[in-house]
Amino acid sequence: MLSRVAERMYWFGRYLERVENTARLVNVNANLLLDLPKSVKHIWDSLIHITGSGELFFEKHGKAEERNVIRFILADTSNPGSITYSVRMCRENVRTTREIMPSESWEQINELHLFVKQHANNAQNREGRHEFLDEIINYCHQINGFLSSNMSHDETFNFIQVGMNLERADMTSRIVDVGCMDLLGHKETIPDAFDNILWMNVLRSLSAYQMYKQHIHDRVNSNDVVSFLIQDEYFPRTVAFALSELNRCISILPRNDHALRQITRMQRIIGELEVEKIIASEKLHETLDDLQIELGKIHELVMHTWFDYLTDSETTQEAQAQS
Repeated sequence: MLSRVAERMYWFGRYLERVENTARLVNVNANLLLDLPKSVKHIWDSLIHITGSGELFFEKHGKAEERNVIRFILADTSNPGSITYSVRMCRENVRTTREIMPSESWEQINELHLFVKQHANNAQNREGRHEFLDEIINYCHQINGFLSSNMSHDETFNFIQVGMNLERADMTSRIVDVGCMDLLGHKETIPDAFDNILWMNVLRSLSAYQMYKQHIHDRVNSNDVVSFLIQDEYFPRTVAFALSELNRCISILPRNDHALRQITRMQRIIGELEVEKIIASEKLHETLDDLQIELGKIHELVMHTWFDYLTDSETTQEAQAQS
């Protein structure tokens, strides 16, 4: 398999997962906005910082407010983390490798691209935003399901899964960070009951609430939710599960020693996390930042091991798009 094609598949997997999880990230914030006590002012810049795009945002906007934050995340084509940008890059990576993917998947991706192009600007208003984001998530599920059922699970598919699971681990940690940032920003003014509401929203944003309740027979609370979403090995959207899938996919590839070593190291770090102590000492945000740095190292090893064949402007553009 050519390095260029493998890289396209890797980035397709990353961008498709980024589209879905960015929609989930905005959804959890939208739900929190409805559930916040009136005494608490929602801090929009926390969403910008969590997506890792603060520098670019504040170059363009002096202050983070609902409208400019939502536009930046949904529709700003200069923001590599926006839904519009990610859908466009997802489509572009498939366009140049169409011959190795089922033709129907190209049609589905085009439908997603057209839907976002037509509706992203309207979704900046609260009315209709939830429906727009849910439709984005549904499109991503359709594409993923179709590929899983109708594409040979060969090396091409494997690189899609590597990109998808690395992005998923990163974005799950960022969605957990939403709960962390909101609680720390309003610790003195938020009623105890809000802790339960906040973490319930985080679970639901990842479609994890029902599975969480099956595993944790207690009221929803920060310690158990964070532990579940980071450390649980059975739910597909946890960091631990994504790392396990990464390990499986990369084990099949040649020259995998360095990448596997870093994945194993990160699995050990996650397994040893004492979540209750971390939250009690108010170090959850820093811990999540550290996990994202470790995930970045896996990305760098993947790029260096399998795709480090040239440095043209197109490849550089995609490498810089990692949030």
